[in-house]
Amino acid sequence: MPSFAEIKEAAVRIDSYVHHTPVYTSTTLNSICQAELFFKAENMQKVGAFKARGAVNAVFSLNEKEVRQGVATHSSGNHAAALAYAARCRGIKAFVVMPDNAPAVKKTAVAGYGAEITYCAPTQKAREEALDQLIKRTGAIFIHPYDNHAVIAGQGTAVLELLEQVPDLDTVIAPVGGGGLLSGTGLAISGLKPDLTVIGAEPLEADDAFRSLQAGKIIPVEKPDTIADGLRTSLGELTFPIIKKHVAAILTATEPAIIEAMRMIWERMKIIVEPSAAVTLAVLLAKRTEIKGSKMGLILSGGNADLDNLPWLK
Repeated sequence: MPSFAEIKEAAVRIDSYVHHTPVYTSTTLNSICQAELFFKAENMQKVGAFKARGAVNAVFSLNEKEVRQGVATHSSGNHAAALAYAARCRGIKAFVVMPDNAPAVKKTAVAGYGAEITYCAPTQKAREEALDQLIKRTGAIFIHPYDNHAVIAGQGTAVLELLEQVPDLDTVIAPVGGGGLLSGTGLAISGLKPDLTVIGAEPLEADDAFRSLQAGKIIPVEKPDTIADGLRTSLGELTFPIIKKHVAAILTATEPAIIEAMRMIWERMKIIVEPSAAVTLAVLLAKRTEIKGSKMGLILSGGNADLDNLPWLK
């Protein structure tokens, strides 16, 4: 596991390349949820998502020999853009395998940061096979989207900032797909404020983290059917034990609840978030009586919404 010291080192390493994102509040949403909510706006991060933190930390943790042939990954979008951005900052090549059904806005972003993109079928097997072929061809070093020591440490820096901005929270909620953000959040809080409760939020239609914690072992998601495209992946071998140790619970949200929460954030707070980010609010809308009076930090993980395919227009 990355140590708390490594998360603090990551914060220093990435400082020149990422934003210190703001925290927003909403009187209306506080009233609806009967709690004090503080939204950490990683949708305003470089590349539009928290992923910039982990990717930059991973790329700048490598030595010159390791990055000589560039870096590579597979991703549905946000990590791909983040790795391309980090590679550009360091002046090296980035190679990305993306599923062909990734949102158009994310495909455009990855290309815009200068990555070489290889498209594949939207399955984990297809991603991994395409990546293996790419690495054999290029010699690039693989930076996993979430199951990577330096990536996890980098993601943990978001909650370090949040607790500097709002030190007296009692709960932090982060979305969970592969678990990089949630595991980094858990590790950071265990080192900084261990009495604070950490909760994961995920779609009911991709609830492998919920089921994995219940079973005590990784249960991969088989056919995720959720608009939260960034949360369709399964937990990793590094992230699962961290989450198991440091996360109190995983809460799930239905697709209608995710859409409702996303629209509420757009309408009430006037900020753009993607469905994966809205899951943190979505899980609370069903728990209003249970969270009454709480002071909660919610990580809005990204803002790369497809403006031509908004879920409430379907």
